[in-house]
Amino acid sequence: MVRRPDILGEFTADHRAVAELLTRVESAPDGTAERTDLLTTLTDLLFTHCAAEEEHLFPVVQHDVPDGGALVFSCIHDHLAIGQYLSDLQGLSPDDPAFATLLGGLADTVRRHQATEEEQLFPAARKALPAASRAALGDRLRADREEIAEAGPD
Repeated sequence: MVRRPDILGEFTADHRAVAELLTRVESAPDGTAERTDLLTTLTDLLFTHCAAEEEHLFPVVQHDVPDGGALVFSCIHDHLAIGQYLSDLQGLSPDDPAFATLLGGLADTVRRHQATEEEQLFPAARKALPAASRAALGDRLRADREEIAEAGPD
């Protein structure tokens, strides 16, 4: 029997994928279609990841983790900031001078947010939530992702 990651493992894997893609966006040549395409992929990944955390993890953390409400509030604040950066970037040409500044802000916010989750939120959830609960949440997350993938784009 193959052991699947629990919900925290799933989200940690998402973080690795986001970090790798963010590095690729940052290193792509300024003003190129490659950079724009990578940013579009990063945007999709970040919005999907943030929505999944808000749906599957945050309610449980808020309810079952000591001081979970404060942790969730901080993470949602970061999600809103990330969404604003992504929205602002989507409205710019990659050769716009503001593009690099906004990309730098996005990168800083994403990296700080991931560190907060991995150093504070995930350990608190791991401590407060039984392994079976975390595994069931991971299964539910994967099932939702599979359902979305099967439905395809609108």
